[in-house]
This record gives sequence, structure tokens and C-alpha cells, in this order.
Amino acid sequence: MDFTSLIISFIPSWTSVGLLLGFFSYLGIAGSILPGKLIPGANLSDGTRLHYRCNGMLSLLLLVGLLIIGAWMDYVSLTAISDRGLELLSTTFIFSVIVTLLLYVAGCKSKDQSASLKPHITGNILDDWWFGIQLNPSFMGVDLKFFFVRAGMMGWLLINLSVLAKSIQDANLSQSMILYQLFCVIYIMDYFFYEEYMTSTWDIIAERLGFMLVFGDLVWIPFTFSIQGWWLLSNKVELTTAAMIANCCVFVIGYLVFRGANKQKHDFKKNPKALIWGRPPKVVGGKLLVSGYWGIARHCNYLGDLLLALSFSLPCGISSPVPYFYPIYLLILLIWRERRDESRCAHKYKEVWAEYRKAVPWRILPYVY
Repeated sequence: MDFTSLIISFIPSWTSVGLLLGFFSYLGIAGSILPGKLIPGANLSDGTRLHYRCNGMLSLLLLVGLLIIGAWMDYVSLTAISDRGLELLSTTFIFSVIVTLLLYVAGCKSKDQSASLKPHITGNILDDWWFGIQLNPSFMGVDLKFFFVRAGMMGWLLINLSVLAKSIQDANLSQSMILYQLFCVIYIMDYFFYEEYMTSTWDIIAERLGFMLVFGDLVWIPFTFSIQGWWLLSNKVELTTAAMIANCCVFVIGYLVFRGANKQKHDFKKNPKALIWGRPPKVVGGKLLVSGYWGIARHCNYLGDLLLALSFSLPCGISSPVPYFYPIYLLILLIWRERRDESRCAHKYKEVWAEYRKAVPWRILPYVY
């Protein structure tokens, strides 16, 4: 593809706009009417709390089922996304900019003093647009922060499945593609199975909704986390049996650490007396967990996340750094986030945090970092 063709491929079409708006419309409707567990969110500063309908798994399965039926009846093309990848990328980026500008304007005009909608205006236009003004803005009764996270994770799976359909259509399906797709499907399905855990994450609890979160959810997650699939479409990789077994081991270890650590944290927040690895939890200062994975490293869940990201790239071999963009980026991001978390927690917990650091000296990887 020459440079001119590359630029043209980024130009949004009405088809890409229709695909994106159709996807969002489906999510809004399905998320509102399909049954799902109603999960209370964290207590906000004014004593209120939001409730989240966790029906992401049902919404996803229904959507995939509808797409398969539509393809069987020749109403839709399973390669519609993979055929328009770059224009969908630019369309989603433009949508993110427009939405966050509207959120900025709405936040500036808001007189609401509730914890969810009270405007936090610094006076720096770029800063307020980037980080957001309101904590939990909504549209037609839909919490936008939770909605965009769900859209990003589903979008990642839909892109992968379309890339898989393209690979089958072009008759170049490889073991590497199957391995990559399998790992991603397990990871994303696991996310929606434990969707309620998302309600206790920092992004949902404390981050305001601005361009940083919207872009991260709608553009960054689906389009960069799927780079390995796009790369495998045009690059054939032959893996040895030993390499595939090693790759599976990395994925399994990463999954066990990631899911185990997050489950322990979520269970502890809901019930501070819940057993961890069959024993009562150990706590520093009555607040900070030092049992299970959280007694091994202060951010052991980050280690699991990094191993999972690496397992998504290993099926691509080592001939190019391109498929490793995701784990490299994630390593940089999580080290930065870990440093930010450490500073915030040190300020919040003061001497208790110093005691916690003595009890759990390692940040992410024991004996290394």
C-alpha cells in the first residue's frame, strides 16, 4: 500500500459511521433491557452510590449470535470490520473527540452538586478536557464510563473475530492465529464473567470521564490490543510444539495471577473477613491486605496482566517488534501507574503505608522490582 492509498484508507465512510453508531445503539439498548445482576458501586463522597447492571456477557453472546445469523442469511459480512479497519479507527477517534468536547461543555454548564456530577474545573481547558470535569456523567440513563469500558472490550473481541473470519476467507488460518484468538477469547469472556469486579477499579471509582478514558476505552483498547491479529493476517509464523506449550504456560500463569489477585482484592473489599487461600486475611492498619497474592507484591495483578499481554504476542514469533507493541506499552503504563498509585497511597495512608511497604517490599515482580 503506497502512502496515498494509506491516507485514503483512513478517511471515514458512511458505512464505518453506521457500523459504529449501530454498535453503540445496540449496547445502549441491550445494556438497559437485558437482565443482569445489579451491583452497587463504591460509596461516593456525598454518601450516594451508583448501581451497575452487569449484563455484559449476555449482551456479548446475543450480539455474536445475531451477527452469525445475519451472516448465514447474507445480511451482514463477518469481515466488515477487518475490511475497514483503518477507517473505523479514524471514525472512532473522531467520535471520541466529539463526545469528550460535548462532555466538557456539559460539565462546564452543570450546576449539579452531587458527587457524580459536580464539576471539577481547573481553568486549564486542555487539562479539563483531557481528564474530564464530571465523575459519572450519563446519557439517557446510561452511565457513560461503564458503557465505554464495555464497548472497548466488546470492540476488541469483534475486531479479532472479524480478523479471524478474514483469515479463514483468505485460506491462511495458522496455528499462531488460532492460539492468539483462543487466548483473547478466554481473556475477554473472563472479563465479562467477572464484570462486576470492574465496579471496584480506580477508573470507575475515582477517575473523571474525559478524553483520556474515552480514547483509552474506545480507540486504544480495541485497536491496539488487536495488533497481533492484524499482523498475523499478512505474516505467516510456524511455531514449534515446544514454543506453543511454553506460550500456553505463560498464558495460564498470567491468568491465574491476574484473576486470582483481582478476585482476592474484590472479595476483601466486600467482606474483609473472607478467607484467602483457606486462611483469615492479614491486614496492615486495618485497611491494607497482605495475604494471598497481595502479600507477594504490592501490585501482583500487574504482573499477571503483563504475562497475559506477552502471551498474546508470543504466537507471532520474534521476527518483528510490531506484535509486541501491546506488552511493551503495558509495561511502561503499569510502571507509571504503579508509581502514581504509590504516591497517592503514601499520601492517603501515611505511616500505615510505610508499615505496609515493610511487610510487602516488592512492587510488581518479587526479587526483581
